[in-house]
Amino acid sequence: MERGEEVLAEPLRGNILQSTSRRVRMIFSVMASPNRIDILRILNSKGPLTYSELKSLAGFKSKKESGKFAYHLRKLLRQSLVALNKSERRYTITNLGKLVLSLARQIEERSIIESGKMYVRTSHESIEEFNSQKIIQSLVREGSLPLELAQKITEEVENRIYKYQTTYLTGSLIREMVNSVLLEHGHEEYRHKLARLGLPVYDVHEMITNVDMTDSGVEGILTKAGQTIIGEHLVLNTLPKDIADFYLSGDIHITNPGTWSLLVDTMFVDLKELIEDGVNLRGKLLGITRISSVKTLDNLTSAISLITSLLSKEASQEVIIDGLVPLLQKYSKNLSDLEEKLVNAFGTAIISRHGKSSTLVSFRIPIASDQKTVKAVLSAYKKYTKSTPIPQIGLVIDYEKGKVSDFSEILSEIIALGGVIIFSKGIRSNNGLRRSEKEATSSSSIKLQSLSINLPRLAFESNKDETYFRARLALLMKPALAAMSLRRKDVSDLTRRGLSPILAGNTQFMQKKSIALVVNLVGLKEAVYAILGHKENKEGKEILFKVLETAVEVAAKKGKELGDPVTITMIESDATSRFASLDGEKYGKMSVLRSIKGESYSQGLVFDAHEIEEMNSKSEKIVECNKMTKILNGGLLVQLKMPDGSNPLQIKNTIEKASDIFDSFKPIKKISICGNCGLKDEKLQEKCPSCKSPYIIT
Repeated sequence: MERGEEVLAEPLRGNILQSTSRRVRMIFSVMASPNRIDILRILNSKGPLTYSELKSLAGFKSKKESGKFAYHLRKLLRQSLVALNKSERRYTITNLGKLVLSLARQIEERSIIESGKMYVRTSHESIEEFNSQKIIQSLVREGSLPLELAQKITEEVENRIYKYQTTYLTGSLIREMVNSVLLEHGHEEYRHKLARLGLPVYDVHEMITNVDMTDSGVEGILTKAGQTIIGEHLVLNTLPKDIADFYLSGDIHITNPGTWSLLVDTMFVDLKELIEDGVNLRGKLLGITRISSVKTLDNLTSAISLITSLLSKEASQEVIIDGLVPLLQKYSKNLSDLEEKLVNAFGTAIISRHGKSSTLVSFRIPIASDQKTVKAVLSAYKKYTKSTPIPQIGLVIDYEKGKVSDFSEILSEIIALGGVIIFSKGIRSNNGLRRSEKEATSSSSIKLQSLSINLPRLAFESNKDETYFRARLALLMKPALAAMSLRRKDVSDLTRRGLSPILAGNTQFMQKKSIALVVNLVGLKEAVYAILGHKENKEGKEILFKVLETAVEVAAKKGKELGDPVTITMIESDATSRFASLDGEKYGKMSVLRSIKGESYSQGLVFDAHEIEEMNSKSEKIVECNKMTKILNGGLLVQLKMPDGSNPLQIKNTIEKASDIFDSFKPIKKISICGNCGLKDEKLQEKCPSCKSPYIIT
């Protein structure tokens, strides 16, 4: 460049620098107004907006403020921080505007640090200036710390906060620091009270990402998250410490810990009492349509669908509904019409999920009732089962005064389709719970049966001493029942306050005698025969009966002390595989594998269908089963396994024979389901013939 050109370039460079400096000053002047920063924030979060939308969101709602808003918007447009799309008449934030907004945020945070002030992002969606007094208040209110100790802990936490100079201070981070200081000073009990319940970020991400692992959509994710948090609260703050330790170590198991203090497990109800005069929800569930009274079949089937859905919300495991057949008989005139409407009632009921599986709603069908009505109910249930991959509605076939053979053909077809059915002389739940004779005088009763005891664990710890084994069982049952009695009080209190509106509206449920505590025993045969070492002969069986009698006697004695009815069961539970897994880790997998048949401990008794062909009521295994049924005052689940490929005729012969020798039995048949399209067929193996998916559920 020539010298003359350099002289000409210097004023030009100066002009450019002067122009740039002026533009930067103008941008900073724009940033000086909180109103203009708000406009940028709104456009950044909301996207393109019309003039009137932007004006309203920015808080300029009166006509007097129109000129003021126009002034601020014009400033932003002139500096190219906001642009107008003329074709759509919408305003948007520019890239330069986003840069300015980001810079404003950084300046704000840095100024807070430099000024010595810090702000907290709280859990109730606000930003507040850090105030150590709030930590003191929280320690005293939530943790019950003495004021002097609270001040000492807060002072140390405050020093750490200023030392770290954290730019993104949150309520949860402060709580972590407080709990850390409490532990360092040896205050573990206070730390438990102040612990934040929740899930790690990774677990939440996995839960949301792996949506193919849930079959109930968003509700399944939310239920799982809620169950985890409430379950953690149960272990840390609700259960007595010894029971919490027994649960975590595997001596006992709690099904659905997230609902332990909130819901009953099983309820037996009478349909007529609940719906004939209308479904009374009082001031709860205001979004649910009220049914004032039942006068027609349409009213009745609508009420059945509604009450089925609502009751499933109020029990964590099962609802058994009695009185269906008499009501149908009263309001139906045309059986084909009845069948169609009942199919719709079953199919439209929305069953709630409170744990790993949905609550089961079972209808008791006494087959000695009007045969035409019973046949219509079974036909409707068959259609429902056929069109539902995994039925959430079941049947309790009561054959105490009737013959299974009268309906065995259609019942065998239902079982072949995967229907959920238990056969019983009297009222039972589908997992084997029995209503006692005393309860039969009442139309409703409640069971709290989430607690199971690991008998193999007690046997492993008893050094093959049967007397010591029974003594350990008695010692474990006492604190377990005390914890369950506390649970009954919590559930009853929350029910009265309206958490379960149908239960709250029915005074019979609030009667103390209608609520029974149930202790479930898992792995009895493994404990007595495989671990304690007794032979499976007459003497060994006497030991087995003695164990059951000990449990029943201890339960009755402890129940009198607590003022609660207590029963002992051997029924279906999700504890079996967990117990086997934990015992395998503690005593060695080979020790456990030598004790079990399959992958988990036994629950109740299991018979193969072919076994009972030559049996009668005097057969040794049947006599043993009947004696155990008599001792176990809460119920014994007898499962009847059907071979793969069993056809309805074979199933028909099996259930007819079983009804002659058992007081209760539950047929079990594997049904394969395509996890992609829902096709249900026992012949499904490697791929679904309909959608070609390899995702087959058995």
